Amino acid sequence: MARIDPKSAVDLTDPTLVEGFPGVGLVGKIAADHLVEEFEMTHHANVHCEGIPKVAVYQEGDAELHPPVRLYADEETDLVVLQSDVPIQPQAATELAGCLSGWFDEHSVTPIYLSGIPHEKGEGVPALYGLGVGDGVDLVDRAGIEAPDETGLVSGPTGVLLNAAVEADRTAVGLVVESDPRFPDPEASRVLIKRGIEPLTGVEVSVDDLVDHAEQIRQAKERLAKRMQEAGEESTQARPIGMYQ
Repeated sequence: MARIDPKSAVDLTDPTLVEGFPGVGLVGKIAADHLVEEFEMTHHANVHCEGIPKVAVYQEGDAELHPPVRLYADEETDLVVLQSDVPIQPQAATELAGCLSGWFDEHSVTPIYLSGIPHEKGEGVPALYGLGVGDGVDLVDRAGIEAPDETGLVSGPTGVLLNAAVEADRTAVGLVVESDPRFPDPEASRVLIKRGIEPLTGVEVSVDDLVDHAEQIRQAKERLAKRMQEAGEESTQARPIGMYQ
């Protein structure tokens, strides 16, 4: 049965949710995991929706088992993070979108969805652009985040969630960053946080650990990145489609 089970009480007021499904470069997951750790977020709820892999996960130094998709929250920043330790297939994301929509409405949640667009690494800083649904368009504009410079689409579970927002005309923001298509990309995640999440939420986030421990992060996430690469179209990613396709 689809449900969101509260784990601990957190006092939230019109919170912003940051989604962290695994995808290209694992940029969303790395950014979401960093927020949970940086603010020492409270394990707020467990997400039980049809299609999510029926597995139990455990964490270093903790004997307690958890479901693979969870919500973490922080009262001071009014932030919520959707954390996933497993790839989510698009058909499962359709169920997940319906499962989450009621919770979004009940708690006046504004979601920020994260995605990478495959791009070979260069010397420059990865480019970031913003997308919006409803009031999300104004949020992106006020945050000074550039609009995309080409036609494209977002696929995978993040694309499903954005599509659900479009269909329901529910306010949402999408952030897309250039990401390494083959390896975990902490640098692209840093750009998501500093140039996207920070100006959208007004919350300052230290990214020193992402910079100082980039190689360790890449190594720790490499196995999951390989699984996402093998998933192909099922993984979260943005991609250009061309004006005449």
